[in-house]
Amino acid sequence: MSVAHTDGFMDRLPRLDWWLLAATLVLMGLGLIMVLSASGIMAEKFWGDKYLFFRRQALYALAGLAVMGVAALAPRKLFYGPVYLWLGGALALLVLTVATPLGRSAGGATRWLYIGPLAFQPLEFAKPALVLYLAYFFSHKQDKVKTFSVGFLPPVLVTGLLCLLLLLQPDFGGAALMAAILLFMGLAGGTRFAYLGGAVLAGVWAGWQLIIRSPYRMTRLSAFLDPFEQAQDAGYQIVQSLYAFGSGGWLGTGLGAGRQKLLFLPEAHNDFILAVMGEELGFVGLSLLFCCLGLLLWRAFRVALSQPEDQDRFAGFGMALILCLGAVLNMAVVLGTVPPKGVPMPFLSYGGSSLLASCLCVGVLLNLSRRAGTGRGRRD
Repeated sequence: MSVAHTDGFMDRLPRLDWWLLAATLVLMGLGLIMVLSASGIMAEKFWGDKYLFFRRQALYALAGLAVMGVAALAPRKLFYGPVYLWLGGALALLVLTVATPLGRSAGGATRWLYIGPLAFQPLEFAKPALVLYLAYFFSHKQDKVKTFSVGFLPPVLVTGLLCLLLLLQPDFGGAALMAAILLFMGLAGGTRFAYLGGAVLAGVWAGWQLIIRSPYRMTRLSAFLDPFEQAQDAGYQIVQSLYAFGSGGWLGTGLGAGRQKLLFLPEAHNDFILAVMGEELGFVGLSLLFCCLGLLLWRAFRVALSQPEDQDRFAGFGMALILCLGAVLNMAVVLGTVPPKGVPMPFLSYGGSSLLASCLCVGVLLNLSRRAGTGRGRRD
């Protein structure tokens, strides 16, 4: 095969960030293994099928790969053109969750939406919708981004409406996550520090008022401050998570040999799957996971920063931010460094909504990586 022919063939291949794709696939594969390990005992005891959650997660992974592929190869006008449609859809789903019988309660909160046979968490899809809106806003309002009425107030009101709908569920942590997305994208977009600082102070004050006026939030806060004092009550989950990490040692107990998943640690295959991994694979296994996760986030932010156009840059930064905030908050919760909040670990935790949304974020980043630094139009 001639060199010219080879170059032509390579030119026809998608110019994706292959490191980003490889890191994503490794994390998804590791997630399938850990879901099988963490959920088998519970699934067999309560449903009589130890592979129930593994099969479901495998189907979610296939659907996620399809979403990622479509997002990576689709024209960018699919994301940028109907940006207000995506935002309106996210708002509509959140309204349906809190205001109609389609919303279902679990754990004292109405966060799931059931439409026919489909059940999902609208929060997971509201995050990329908010990012696309903010990317559009900051890229088109750069000449007025320093003003209060035009550059600051509109994104605050839009994000505030999303947060209000989340608080009605109630989902305090989800609202805080959306506010964090606005804060970091506002910093990247050039919003005045004074406006952002004032918004942060107002948000902290409002959050504190919500905590002190809610008994269950105060209980969670006190359990976070000293979980072992309430080890059989509000602090139970954190204590069991810390036991799992502590018993893992350097090399872990071995894949499948962990004890905390034997109905000691609630949500072992969901939000606390990292604790099961720490117990079974130890410090070495977690270190390899963090290296892979670090590679994914490095490539994601690198793709964002390499974009020649503002909207591409902000969109990539926001998608990377969703993955970064999700991973950091999940690690913080399972290690007991922030109060408990249902934040799944991207690509590892069981659940279709989180996995599909994470794959969508990576798909958009892969799409951006195809023309990163080339100066080619974003809509071709």
